[in-house]
Amino acid sequence: MTPSPSGFRPTLQLALEEALKHLESLHDAPVAAEADLATLRRRLAKPLEDEGVSSERVVADLVRDSAGGHLGCAGGRFFAWVVGGSLPAALAADWLTSAWDENCTLFASGPATAVMEEVAGEWLKEILGLPAQASFGFVTGCQMAHTTCLAAARHAVLKAQGWNVEDRGLCGAPAIRVLSSDQRHGTIERSLRLLGLGRASVVDLPVDEDGQLPESSLRHALETMPDAPTIVLLQAGDLNIGAYDSFETLIPMAHEHGAWVHVDAAFGLWAAASPRYRHLLRGVKLADSWATDGHKWLNVPYDCGYAFVADPEAHRAAMSHRAPYLTHAADGRDAIDWTPEWSRRGRGVATYAALRQLGRNGVAQLIERCCEHARRMVTEMGALPGAELLWEPEINQGLVRFLDPQGLDDDAWTERVIARVVASGEAYFGPTTWRGKRAMRVSVCNWRTTDEDVDRAIAAVSGVLRAGE
Repeated sequence: MTPSPSGFRPTLQLALEEALKHLESLHDAPVAAEADLATLRRRLAKPLEDEGVSSERVVADLVRDSAGGHLGCAGGRFFAWVVGGSLPAALAADWLTSAWDENCTLFASGPATAVMEEVAGEWLKEILGLPAQASFGFVTGCQMAHTTCLAAARHAVLKAQGWNVEDRGLCGAPAIRVLSSDQRHGTIERSLRLLGLGRASVVDLPVDEDGQLPESSLRHALETMPDAPTIVLLQAGDLNIGAYDSFETLIPMAHEHGAWVHVDAAFGLWAAASPRYRHLLRGVKLADSWATDGHKWLNVPYDCGYAFVADPEAHRAAMSHRAPYLTHAADGRDAIDWTPEWSRRGRGVATYAALRQLGRNGVAQLIERCCEHARRMVTEMGALPGAELLWEPEINQGLVRFLDPQGLDDDAWTERVIARVVASGEAYFGPTTWRGKRAMRVSVCNWRTTDEDVDRAIAAVSGVLRAGE
């Protein structure tokens, strides 16, 4: 194939047309994937030929062969996980990012992108109510945001013990303990494993009836081993009910005992953008680090997460590296100082575009609209005959359970109801276990969700319940 500057146009034009077809069909198309695994493998598992094919054919075949194998999670009727869609400006910016195709590790390798990320990071701190001096990194998602923040925490708590973990590693280092509620997300555990701390470092503390970590439990744990290097994990919006810990009480207590406080705020930190909900985060800016996602409530494309650290020096010490062949900026921002990746795309460009499209008021309205949709959906579903409201949303997360009409197994019946709603194509929900009961978890996080989408979801559940009587 002979390179041609004009070779991109027909291929990208085809991709644009197919992308628009997909996005414009989401209102009416089934939310669940319709093609099964065997079908997708039969279509896509082609033998790799000696000679290639045209780029237009590759795109056309990709669309044809994957048809029916995509979830409608970019649309407004997907409520299973905390998944946002993509704002128009964010999606377009993401396409441009791929076209620019820069390795944005250094200012020198992507100057304009480095400035966009610098600006977007400052905007994020402002909108999320975080300290102005905090450092930040654009990472793949909350998993790596936790890893980045906890690496900074590991550096700081061991430095206080006279141990340089970046030079000496963990062999022989003072053992770090991690105090967390028992409702922590699995990404925390994976991050601790990646950092060499392991599952055994975590002390799980039971939450109260509101899903919050009690002051008495944390105080007792802190006092049990007062000299141990300690990281305290708090939650801003847990995965089942969206519970928030009492930051204004727990963070000062942890600091009195010399602990580093990290906040898991994968979606819950965005409540700070809303005058109606920011009270839930009172005191959160006192923490030492925070992790959240852009591909959730900001509605930028995957993959996009944010790590924030109150102590930039701890952050830089845990992440940065210098090599003689790299060109470091005297004044510009080098992402390699703040993220674990050596090679990375310009992840902050979509964030920059999304924040410009929405503005402060637009972000607030998006948060509030999603919360209103979630509350109406959960309360109206919970009032249906054969349903039980387990948790009314305070923000965008709620739980509903379904009662077996034969009086036999509510857990199994709840699973069947969810599966039948998903099979209907009208809405997509997922199951969870909460306080020993299987439930349908409702999460509203997409800018495209409308009152009509909520009505369709309620009607789909109602129809399944009536059919099962």
